[in-house]
Amino acid sequence: MPTGIRARETCGKGEKSETRFAQVAPVSQVTRSLVAIACLTLLVSPLEAAEIKPQRFVMPNGLTVLVVEQHALPIVQIQALVKTGSVQDPPEKAGLSNLVAGLLDEGTTTRNATQLAEQIEFVGGALEAKAAHDFTTASARVLAKNTALGFELLADILLHPSFPEPELERVKKLILGEIIAQKDDPGVVAGKAFSQLVFDGHPYSWPVNGTDETLPAISRADVQAFHAREYLPNRTILAVVGDVSVEEARALADIHFGAWQKGPDPARSAASPAAIDKPVVQLIDKELTQTTLVLGHLGISRTNPDFYAVTVMNYILGAGGFSSRLMDSIRDRQGLAYGVMSQFEPRAEAGPFLVSLQTRNATANQALAGVLKELHAMKAAPVSAKELSEAKSYLMGSFPMRFDTTHKLAEVLCQVEFYGLGFEYFTQYPKWIEKVTGGDVLRVAKQYLHPDRYALVAVGKMGEAKLKQQ
Repeated sequence: MPTGIRARETCGKGEKSETRFAQVAPVSQVTRSLVAIACLTLLVSPLEAAEIKPQRFVMPNGLTVLVVEQHALPIVQIQALVKTGSVQDPPEKAGLSNLVAGLLDEGTTTRNATQLAEQIEFVGGALEAKAAHDFTTASARVLAKNTALGFELLADILLHPSFPEPELERVKKLILGEIIAQKDDPGVVAGKAFSQLVFDGHPYSWPVNGTDETLPAISRADVQAFHAREYLPNRTILAVVGDVSVEEARALADIHFGAWQKGPDPARSAASPAAIDKPVVQLIDKELTQTTLVLGHLGISRTNPDFYAVTVMNYILGAGGFSSRLMDSIRDRQGLAYGVMSQFEPRAEAGPFLVSLQTRNATANQALAGVLKELHAMKAAPVSAKELSEAKSYLMGSFPMRFDTTHKLAEVLCQVEFYGLGFEYFTQYPKWIEKVTGGDVLRVAKQYLHPDRYALVAVGKMGEAKLKQQ
């Protein structure tokens, strides 16, 4: 984007590394409208789940449209989720889906990158796209008076990207620079190695943004073919949230997306990740004062019926911040790390479960032993009534914060549709959490935690760490 800067946002939880390509204007050019959007967004109070009543309709070309009217603030978020991501990348061209997403706003058949940037900047809006493992999202955020323009620009980049060769090469260089820079980040290095161990042979094993070997192999023809094959209205969810009526959203969707031609569903592989059957360890030697540890194994999919019980269990184990068992043991009682966390990352198929921390090289073995001890303890005995109550209270109480802005609600809405969770999700989630019992927590801990068969990656000065398999 010649007139601005390309922003990058990285989600560094284990392997999940997503590059978001956003249109961001130089500070001196930010309009009053953009400032107004930011300020208004910060003033939004958390929504009561009962207030969220999505309207759903499917257009003749198969495009699924979801609309939530919110008239308190003059903001509209238009979010598209395309059911394609890095799992559809050929192994030798990993990073293809991410590159396609990054090029959507680099020129269309009617606008070049500068024109796209200037038009969205002029109204103080934002236009962005990003790829993930299972899907790709593209969105436009505008003031309500510019809703039609938001639809127009989002449709243009989704339906008519031109993928100009000069921009293709420039964006590839930017991503390659990012990949090379990540080699100096021990957390990213550990996360990538961990994914390769846990998802060996499965598409989840490669990074969303590719590698310095696969990215240069991607041609413009590859990009064009991927877009033509994967970007279809019958494979897309469009969420419209904000100061807009259902009737207006329906009319604008018809005007700007109605001519999008549906196509056959691309062939998909049915292969699922294979579980690890014994401890697998990878030690990466780097001249560092601390060792980064990532330990885990295969987790669950988002549609797993035990999702809510696992959520409560994992909060108690290591996702609950200072109230978690891992933080209490590893940080507070032993002083081995500033922070430690556990996470289940549910995806369309089983995603990773992992525990991550950084500790002094000399205490790496002690920290590893402490983590495994807590995993065994979760499987061995029921959690206390206090732990269960506090975990459920937090998860239920914080639920509305997941969609307290139009942007977050549009993202959640798309994923609720993508995973087939049903709109009752918005009213039933707290009830599903409340139903989790101590027996459920123990049962899922025994079923989904495997401290006897895991992948372990350590990045640090191995001569000092002297890690031993526990």
